[in-house]
Amino acid sequence: PERNRLQGVYLPHWTFDCRTTTWYTGQRGEAYYVTVTSRNSDGSTSSRQERRIRWYPASGIVWNLFDDVMVPASRSLPGPMVERLEPWDLEALTPYHDGYLAGFVAESYQVGLEEGFGRAKERMEPQIDATIRADIGGDEQRILTKRIQYDGITFKHILLPLWICSYRYRDRIFRFVATARTVEVFGARPYSCINITLALP
Repeated sequence: PERNRLQGVYLPHWTFDCRTTTWYTGQRGEAYYVTVTSRNSDGSTSSRQERRIRWYPASGIVWNLFDDVMVPASRSLPGPMVERLEPWDLEALTPYHDGYLAGFVAESYQVGLEEGFGRAKERMEPQIDATIRADIGGDEQRILTKRIQYDGITFKHILLPLWICSYRYRDRIFRFVATARTVEVFGARPYSCINITLALP
């Protein structure tokens, strides 16, 4: 295989802080049980408890506070590979200095600020939904509508260090990446179909 040297790269990210206020409507489900009797093939009967849900309307307002919601600002690596780099040690961030770039390639951001905040909203939504469900209560919940207001929005543009090694094997490119701080390595490697077949029980 054709190998390339290990390359240090600073990968650009956006981080967002904000407060959200969410007005919602939904339904609260309360579970109850009924006894259901059925007749067996031999003429006997048997009973079982069947769970059912009684639904009630629900509505309200919930608040969430988000700190350092991180969004990759690069398109150079596949999304799932970038997500596996998380969580980053953002507490260790330091102000930018040219000296940190020695020996590294620093990418410019390819995802703009507006698009980045749109992706941040997608990452916030599961937590907002969890807060709504907790507010609805009951045994089950349905969220029918929600309107989210974002306030106090701030952002940072940050560069996060990693190592990338890529190589060509049978006309395919395989990559390995490692965070420069934790040195956790992952990536893809070629597999032999014959070896996999022989290894199967």
